[in-house]
Amino acid sequence: MNVLGRYLWMKIIILGAGKVGKTLTQYMANEDHDIIVIDQNATKVNDVVNQYDVIGVVGNGGSYDILMEANADEADLIICVTASDELNILAGLMAKRMGTKHTIARVRNPDYSKQRDFMRNQLGFSLIINPELEAANEIRRTLSFPSAVKVETFARGKVELAEFNVDESTQLNNIQLSKLNNISKANILVCAVSRDDEVIIPDGNYVIKTGDHLYITGSHRDLTRFCLDIGIITKQIKKVMIIGGGKIAFYLAKQLSVLGMRVKIIENNTEHCKVLAKKLPFITVINADGSDEEILVEEGIENIDAFLALTGLDEENLILSLYAKKMYHKKTVAKVTRMNYAGLVNSLNVDTIISPKSAIAAQIVRYVRAKVNKDDDSSVKTLYKIVNGEIEASEFVVTNKISFLGKTLNELKLKNHILVAAISRGNEMIVPKGGTTIELGDHVIIISRDEKLRTLNDIIRR
Repeated sequence: MNVLGRYLWMKIIILGAGKVGKTLTQYMANEDHDIIVIDQNATKVNDVVNQYDVIGVVGNGGSYDILMEANADEADLIICVTASDELNILAGLMAKRMGTKHTIARVRNPDYSKQRDFMRNQLGFSLIINPELEAANEIRRTLSFPSAVKVETFARGKVELAEFNVDESTQLNNIQLSKLNNISKANILVCAVSRDDEVIIPDGNYVIKTGDHLYITGSHRDLTRFCLDIGIITKQIKKVMIIGGGKIAFYLAKQLSVLGMRVKIIENNTEHCKVLAKKLPFITVINADGSDEEILVEEGIENIDAFLALTGLDEENLILSLYAKKMYHKKTVAKVTRMNYAGLVNSLNVDTIISPKSAIAAQIVRYVRAKVNKDDDSSVKTLYKIVNGEIEASEFVVTNKISFLGKTLNELKLKNHILVAAISRGNEMIVPKGGTTIELGDHVIIISRDEKLRTLNDIIRR
């Protein structure tokens, strides 16, 4: 590793220049690391090299010679995200033996996913990532709080960050944030706002308008109370229809069934249906074309609570979700792989858009930041990118290496575009005020727009 100021920048190899690899290249390049990208497809490599300030190597990442050409013996980290689980595992093992300090592999097959602990503990992988499983987790959190567009969790679930759309049916239009407690006594904080193309970390003078997207922190109980107070009816999700029987649907159906939800999957591939029916005997699997309106009506779309479009086609997922929303007013979730589509949630009447590659990209950024910070025990513990990636929500645990222990927020000189959004202390969730102190052991959630935070000490001016 190389020292840059207080931190270390890393030599990182990214194996695979597909959609996930390209997204990771963008994220890692923005973090100022040295990046080498490997792929057998020369066109993909050239595309990444021309778009970002990185080095490209064309070849098989499972080859010793190719890994040596990419300087695997000197690398700090290799991230293996090809389409092949087997190649990702092989390349990670080879790079580890050649001298690469840390290894991350994408493993999507559910059978392999059961062996994640073995791969980490016995084979030496630093991290095993599964974008479909992460996407399923994200959808499950959203369905557990159907009033929200998206829900992220911090401090082992004690603090939630929920995104809400402001429409005319709520009592929030033209309300100043400082007057919000006149409507609701819930212990919450509006920590970010997206209005049209503008991203705002608001103060008490901000006036909420119809069309705003609010990002609010609080406990689950307080967020639920807030929804009731402002006129948003939170109807519990009991029946779910999933279009597309891929890996996300598989993971999600298992999770939702455990929560007591009734799940129906509509998949047009007969063999996929057989596999799903065998592995998930507790759900209903229908072998049919889920894009056919007659099929949807026949299978009872009017009687469900949530409609999830998880096929392999972004356009189909968006159109189906729009149909379910407009015709039947259902909670809708659409999976997309193209990030330019993810931004459409503000203009389309789709409740939630899920991007698997974004989910794991944030996971890897969190891991890398923890490794490059010399004060490892005070580094970022949880990281989410919100508002189309323009804002980061980070969780830190307060250690004795924090320079402002015991000081109030009023005493701190915070950097611009930094907000302390929530503090978890024991079993208590604290909405910070000027007199709130930062204490040892606190879990602190920080909202930042321009800063790439590696440690909690980074929030103050020096």
